[in-house]
Amino acid sequence: MQQALELARKGAGQVSPNPMVGAVLVKGGQVVGEGYHEQLGGPHAEVNALNLAGDSAQGADLYVTLEPCSHHGKTPPCVDAVIKAGVGRVFVGMVDPNPAVSGEGVRKMREAGISVEVGLLEDTCRRLNEAFIKYITGKTPFVLLKAALTLDGKIATYTGDSKWITCEESRRRVHRIRAEVDAVIVGVGTVIADDPQLTVRMYEGPYTNPLRVVIDSSLRIPVTSRMLQPDMAAETLIVTAPQKAESKKALGLIKRGARVIGVPEAEKGIDLAALMLRLGEEGIASALLEGGAEINASALASGIVDKVMLFYAPKIAGGKDAISFVGGEGVEKIADSITLNGITVSRSECDVVIEGYVENQKP
Repeated sequence: MQQALELARKGAGQVSPNPMVGAVLVKGGQVVGEGYHEQLGGPHAEVNALNLAGDSAQGADLYVTLEPCSHHGKTPPCVDAVIKAGVGRVFVGMVDPNPAVSGEGVRKMREAGISVEVGLLEDTCRRLNEAFIKYITGKTPFVLLKAALTLDGKIATYTGDSKWITCEESRRRVHRIRAEVDAVIVGVGTVIADDPQLTVRMYEGPYTNPLRVVIDSSLRIPVTSRMLQPDMAAETLIVTAPQKAESKKALGLIKRGARVIGVPEAEKGIDLAALMLRLGEEGIASALLEGGAEINASALASGIVDKVMLFYAPKIAGGKDAISFVGGEGVEKIADSITLNGITVSRSECDVVIEGYVENQKP
């Protein structure tokens, strides 16, 4: 199953909104076939493994990270191929959370006389597809909030300077995340201050640039912004207030290649929960939030954030006017703080990386 998980990860950024899946066939103590879901619309992991194994699949053990599908989608049901190949036993990492499948694949295999065990390395399998789980059950994207901070919690100095807080390895890691998500979200303040490209550059694997989403209720984005230039190999979506979506400025942005949509406003800016529903309708299953202090505060307050990833550099910025990770008014009491669960701590060269799930959001 560990090998199947490693195979599944190769599909990161290539199969969304479908899940990443890996499969390994073992017979007589030897691997006779393996495969993973390589691209959206292509053969699934089980079929690739079965094709590689050929006749050796007869009586073999199949290790697969996700329950084989039992419904017709872009490809035929994998469970039919498993049964037809004469596989002897199947070890499933986790049941498919898709209501169209959930448990049906396991039931069909057992009815065909195949021994099926479910739950091998289940927690790891669920983490692998945490975005898919959120999307397929709630029709909204899994949101990862990322920030680069000094040890005293600053994302920029009092002058607004933020390049570069973290080391090159950390920045490479972020570019890999960009390569694996469907969208990158920022507030217009970040666009005005940093003029970012929000494309994948420091990554050598296969990728498609994510959709760039700019939250801009008043359409303050400069038309000279780099993400509005015609040579950019990424789509830009500007989210604004409904009354601004058909303004002269909006039409000008559309002529520059951007899409502009109107989303209802909440008490403070765009209704982020409504935006998530809109993105879900467009098939966006995962999003990386790379915003500033105010958009971070709004996102956390609105409950759209599932996971937080903080890169702490061994630096101290100081200054009461330096920009903190989360803006807004903050909570009145520590008891009202947002709690993170499932905390992990790792190193990225000289930086320390802390990851955790917003309470009640763990997959």
